[in-house]
Amino acid sequence: MLVVDDDPPLRRMLERTLAAEGFEVSVAADGGAALVAAERSAPDVIVLDVAMPVLDGLAVCRRLRSKGLPTPILMLTARDAVPDRVAGLDAGADDYLVKPFAVAELVARLRALTRRHGDQQSRPRLSYADLVLDVEARRATRGPRPIELTGREVDLLELLLREVGRTVSRERAIDEIWNGGAEANVVDRYVTRLRRKLGDPPLIRTVRGAGFALRA
Repeated sequence: MLVVDDDPPLRRMLERTLAAEGFEVSVAADGGAALVAAERSAPDVIVLDVAMPVLDGLAVCRRLRSKGLPTPILMLTARDAVPDRVAGLDAGADDYLVKPFAVAELVARLRALTRRHGDQQSRPRLSYADLVLDVEARRATRGPRPIELTGREVDLLELLLREVGRTVSRERAIDEIWNGGAEANVVDRYVTRLRRKLGDPPLIRTVRGAGFALRA
């Protein structure tokens, strides 16, 4: 695990606490050091503070995702407004936690992220029509065309592929992908982005009042 925060007392507290919970912890004090550490050690999960000078957490997250790093990322933020949370998810984060937070909740979320990531790595390829998702590599293609997806987009696409032809409700997506920590408009936003990235002819259908389904 990599913990990234520019606040020394908080960084030391997280290092001690998470180590006591059984995590192998390394730390970085700024965005630049985080990029180096993440590429060098390929951590199982990253705890990433948003508000850092020079290179903030959003920029770090975007750079890691642009390099294809599939590691789950949990962002720490002092801002609880919906646009701020959406900005973190749009940058490629898998989860977020608002400061001040309970350490027990942080530990539970980190274990859920690492468990889900491990489960994904043991699953086979999923496909529908000309769409293929390699769950282990977390890469999608449509025909010969590769599709650039964030971690949450991969999770959402996998959920739809596992339920081909059946409707996936917003509530189920929130429970399985965001651990209950998102609102319906966040799901809608991700579906819109995923639909756009998959291209034509459209594969994701909106089922009025019920949710979404993968149908040609």
